[in-house]
Amino acid sequence: MSFEFTFDGHVVSAEPGQSIAAALIAHGRRTWRRTRTGAPRGVFCGIGVCFDCLVTVNGRPNRRACLIEVTEGDRVETQDGAGRADLAC
Repeated sequence: MSFEFTFDGHVVSAEPGQSIAAALIAHGRRTWRRTRTGAPRGVFCGIGVCFDCLVTVNGRPNRRACLIEVTEGDRVETQDGAGRADLAC
């Protein structure tokens, strides 16, 4: 049974077991981070090796959207920049 979370304040539907990246892609979203130069980024490797898919989840920055399973009520936000200083998984 599907549920909802928010992405940048917009309601998004997700299926149980979906990663944040999969739910955003299913919703038609292809990018959700901007580099320091403003270039858009989304899923690149899809297995947690790179850091192109970083998002802020429930106030915690540097979360890899391809690895985090989305849960009902999550608040996911676009992340700007590399975010490497606080990188913790």
